[in-house]
Amino acid sequence: MKVGIIGAGSVGSATAFALVMRGIARKVVLIDSNEKRAQAEAMDIAHSSPFAVASKIKAGTYQDLAGAEVVIITAGANQKPGETRIDLLGRNVKIFEDIIPKVVEAAPNTILLITANPADIMTEVALKLSGFPKERVIGSGTVLDTSRFRTLLGYYLGVSPKSIHANVLGEHGDSEVLIWSNGDAGTVQIEKFAEMIGKPFTPEVKAHIDDCVRNAAYQIIEGKGATFYGIAGALSRICQAISTNEYAILTVCSHHDDVEGIKDVCLSLPTVIGKRGIHSVIYPRFSESEARDLKFSAEKIKQYSEEAMAQLSSDKQN
Repeated sequence: MKVGIIGAGSVGSATAFALVMRGIARKVVLIDSNEKRAQAEAMDIAHSSPFAVASKIKAGTYQDLAGAEVVIITAGANQKPGETRIDLLGRNVKIFEDIIPKVVEAAPNTILLITANPADIMTEVALKLSGFPKERVIGSGTVLDTSRFRTLLGYYLGVSPKSIHANVLGEHGDSEVLIWSNGDAGTVQIEKFAEMIGKPFTPEVKAHIDDCVRNAAYQIIEGKGATFYGIAGALSRICQAISTNEYAILTVCSHHDDVEGIKDVCLSLPTVIGKRGIHSVIYPRFSESEARDLKFSAEKIKQYSEEAMAQLSSDKQN
């Protein structure tokens, strides 16, 4: 599999490293406006490949994206301490207006994988700018948030997070929705499982887990300036599903015609991922409160998406 990565900063380079070390991509092209940074990161990662799977990684130009099955867009303004993902919107729309047309020209048949924040809205922007079918424009969405949720549930319940099935849906951001009602461990609903083992989810415990999932990025950014290992793992997992035509169910972000009455919105739902990108979307069952929260999340994303589309129209006229 050949993967292009636009942006050789912390997220882009960590993703390239994950792809090489896991043997998911045999060819990786790193592109960055700072060519020396891209060259240095590619060289450093290349020196690790003999310890993993033989892979070729290089710094390149947009022309080098030809034949790439996936192009990951990590380039964008960095989220600073105290900033929300939405605060990055205006700056990142400008960046995408430059990047996306170049990717489309070089790799017209690729799958776009968007992780620049705010990820849901930037997925909508990429869809608009690329003209690609919605099946080939995927946001990293809540794949990482879902991993955080499952990790914390696993720690609390004393089981492997890989054995937990529970999702975070909606926005990759402050309005994301932790779905407790249909989560399970060993086919047993997680709240019933917790009671069975004598560790019930009290309101305080649930609130703590919710806070740790919802605000994880802010805590990490405050401590070390950026998040990158977790999202690199999420991006490499999505690429693996595409490369192997796995038909894996992942909570990626994509464009939906209707979510709880909100029309034409990009957000995360359980999605079947394979060689063609998005194969199908699974609309799960929720509790009434979760359905209300998902609608609120969709409304928030829709509001900011309309602002982004207005900016695109304004920039085009100017």
